[in-house]
Amino acid sequence: MRAVREKIPATLVLEDGTTLRGWSFGARGETTAEIIFHTGMTGYQEVITDPSYRGQMVIMTYPLIGNYGITQLDDESPRPQVSAFIVRELSTLASNWRAEQTLHDYLASYGIMGIEGIDTRGLVLHVRTAGAMRAALSTERHDPKELRELALQEPPMDGRDLVKDVTTDHIYDYQPNPAKAELLKLLGGAEPLPLWPETTNKRFHVVAFDFGVKRNILDLLYAQGCRITVVPARTKAEDVLGMRPDGVFLSNGPGDPAALDDIIEQIRLLIGKVPIFGICLGHQLLGLALGGRTYKLKFGHHGANHPVKDLATNRVEITSQNHGFCVDIESLPSSCTVTHINLNDETVEGFQNEELRLFCVQHHPEAAPGPHDAMYMFGRFREWMKAHRAGQ
Repeated sequence: MRAVREKIPATLVLEDGTTLRGWSFGARGETTAEIIFHTGMTGYQEVITDPSYRGQMVIMTYPLIGNYGITQLDDESPRPQVSAFIVRELSTLASNWRAEQTLHDYLASYGIMGIEGIDTRGLVLHVRTAGAMRAALSTERHDPKELRELALQEPPMDGRDLVKDVTTDHIYDYQPNPAKAELLKLLGGAEPLPLWPETTNKRFHVVAFDFGVKRNILDLLYAQGCRITVVPARTKAEDVLGMRPDGVFLSNGPGDPAALDDIIEQIRLLIGKVPIFGICLGHQLLGLALGGRTYKLKFGHHGANHPVKDLATNRVEITSQNHGFCVDIESLPSSCTVTHINLNDETVEGFQNEELRLFCVQHHPEAAPGPHDAMYMFGRFREWMKAHRAGQ
């Protein structure tokens, strides 16, 4: 499967005036967003469809992208979520028996722009030094001054509520794709996953807040014996408790967690009522609900090779991460125990309160493809729900 396309010039300009010229793929036009980078060698489709990347254009550090094409089974959400995609070289050949279309055709069908033929590693070094910033990408005009002015019109990420753009608009019971279910039955990691339950009467009932939830998170909750009810981001706590869940899950998602005051208040009303497990944005929101603070990282953590230390076991886990904001470790209440620390910059990667039966992690234990070192988190949630059910 090979993509044949016309070579169209494209220009990328950062808000500090940095200008790069390359070739367009995907859709044509203009777009603005915050520019960040991802260090994973594989998983470009999971990156593109991860709702946590809403409002961002992503640079891939691996030089050749698109070589195994696109397959619907690997989508983390119903459509691409990135604002634009930046690569060194786009593969025109999708060499994989699972491929259903090329990356170029996939992005074009959803109106998502891409640029190739630029020095992506040089660009990443610049972003790492200068920090994440706004940028503009265009095939329609190429004057750096005009595009810099366009980039500056993009709202900064601080203070932005992007959850409203990616959450579901209705309550639904999650059912995994049958083909994905068969694959996950074979997934091992540190401990083999249990067989997927065929009946629902003994499953743990989890209410999952959709702040931009990834499908693989829901799949792995299901694999732990959970019946999952997905609810919109701004569902009231009383409505959640009315569903009589065994546990509540707070999902990943985009934007600034501190901009979600109304959601934080509803989470605060759930604390202590049922076990709570949070990932990424869910981790940040739980920290805020407990009285902590969050702040924006200089260039964020985005990749599949971040070392995290489990402070209880002294075990180092290699993790997948995708976040631009972080919980201030000094702001957490004394009732919380910090469980995980990022070994690159010593930021908090997880905390818990056993008495309140809540825990959360900043990284992504469900990442696919990616390290499976932290997948035990889903089993831990199951055990906490089991203990909660036994205590009722």
